[in-house]
Amino acid sequence: MPGLASRVARVLAVLTVGGFLFVFYLLPVSSILWRGRSWSVAVDVIGRGATWRIIWFTLWQSIASTAITLVVGLPIAHAIARYKFRGRAALRAFVTVPFVLPTVVVATAFLSLSDRFGLDSDPVRLPGTAWAILIAHVFFNVAVVVRSVGGYWSQLDDAPEAAARTLGAGRIRTFLYVTAPRLRPSLLSSAAIVFLFSFTSFGVVLILGGLRRVTIETEIWRYATQRTDFETAATLGVIQLVVVVVMLAANGRLQGRLAVQERTRPPSEVERVPTGVARLGLFGAVGLALVLVGVPLAVLVERSMSTGDGYGFGYYRALGNQDARIPLLPVSGWEAVGNSLSWAVIATLIATVVGTVAGVVSSSRRRLGRVTDIAFLLPLGTSAVLVGFGMLIALDDAPIDFRTRWWIVPVAQALIGVPFVMRSVSTALRSIDPSLREAAATMGASPRRVWREVDVPIASRAVVVGAAFAFAISVGEFGATTFLARPQRPTVPTAIFRLLGRPGDLAFGQAMALSVILMLITGTAVLVIEKMRVVVAGEL
Repeated sequence: MPGLASRVARVLAVLTVGGFLFVFYLLPVSSILWRGRSWSVAVDVIGRGATWRIIWFTLWQSIASTAITLVVGLPIAHAIARYKFRGRAALRAFVTVPFVLPTVVVATAFLSLSDRFGLDSDPVRLPGTAWAILIAHVFFNVAVVVRSVGGYWSQLDDAPEAAARTLGAGRIRTFLYVTAPRLRPSLLSSAAIVFLFSFTSFGVVLILGGLRRVTIETEIWRYATQRTDFETAATLGVIQLVVVVVMLAANGRLQGRLAVQERTRPPSEVERVPTGVARLGLFGAVGLALVLVGVPLAVLVERSMSTGDGYGFGYYRALGNQDARIPLLPVSGWEAVGNSLSWAVIATLIATVVGTVAGVVSSSRRRLGRVTDIAFLLPLGTSAVLVGFGMLIALDDAPIDFRTRWWIVPVAQALIGVPFVMRSVSTALRSIDPSLREAAATMGASPRRVWREVDVPIASRAVVVGAAFAFAISVGEFGATTFLARPQRPTVPTAIFRLLGRPGDLAFGQAMALSVILMLITGTAVLVIEKMRVVVAGEL
């Protein structure tokens, strides 16, 4: 009977996670591919010069964003990975905040920066330029390099570097010829993630790029929502998906060819107190992080409190003032906050349940576990706009007429949060020493009690970390929500976007205030992550 119960539980788990993935990801995305099957429309879209200009801009800004992010992030990653200093954990959490910020808030922060320093008018106009997009992408993605490369770097044995120094190599030469080749796996992994987020960036490009700088992602949205040309939008979605798949396949193959076994040591054995030149380098890295992350966020807060008559909370009070309500925004700003929080809580619950089940399945060493791991990482590599657009057109017929259901928004948000919960749980379960389970079994514990007494306590913190990530991602999700949320129930990101589309200081000030509120919410989630953090291979 215990064996039968275990098999039944495994089948139910597979059906649960498989059904969720099929209905809310595979079916919508495949519907996009099916709608883009028209050869005549595809030939027409691909034959347009404008299409190639959009593809070219999308590619080169993604490559440039990735390169600049690596250059900026490496010194900060090195400082956090190798040096002991007061406030190191706080610095890591601080750098992580932009990564969990909604892209709408990131774009709003740079709009406020341009407004504060006069960079939104001639002769120096930052919004609407490629530079605005590149800087915002670096701000958003630097945490990927700091956490991924830094986490890998902190465990590398420093003996090869010491040997190179003994032989007379300087710091730069040692890094280029010894350290950099050893960091290649984590560098490639980080580069792939940064490229992916930059290539599918939506809110940043939509707000900072305007009509002059457009990418495949923003064009999918424009064709689907403003021009109602679904076939062209589907064709562009297929092009985007093909590029993403090719890039991920190439990166995976390159990582496999370049992967080498490295000797690792506990971080406490390789980190040291900086002295001399190293201390100057540490100050420079910390200063770079504070300027890159701190200045836009500080200016965002300052703009939200600058009312024209001094500083105060006027714009925050206006969020609940009926007389200050902006046209096209049918609810108050505080109601939008309530919508975002309630949907994010529901999305987090869904992501936690599905992600935990998927993590248990993925933690097995069987082929099913590997397939589950890959399958649930696919939504992270797929455009949120593409997923939302797919749900809009695929889930509108019986027996799965879900498009008008209120819960479709948190489900779409949960789809992006599930991989974070799954990775946290599966990594924690795989890290459990088998001898713990064997000792419990030797003492007479049943398999169910072993699971309850050994696995659950260890995995519980991983669940909290994954849930916090899922909440931070859900509360600020913008791409899919723009397709699925009803106009009468806007979320904070959609409300910010509408406010930024209205002229006047009142609308701009309320957009700044909502952005700060959203920043505080996601920042709190980061503190929870840092407090409950577990060691996860490849965790961001």
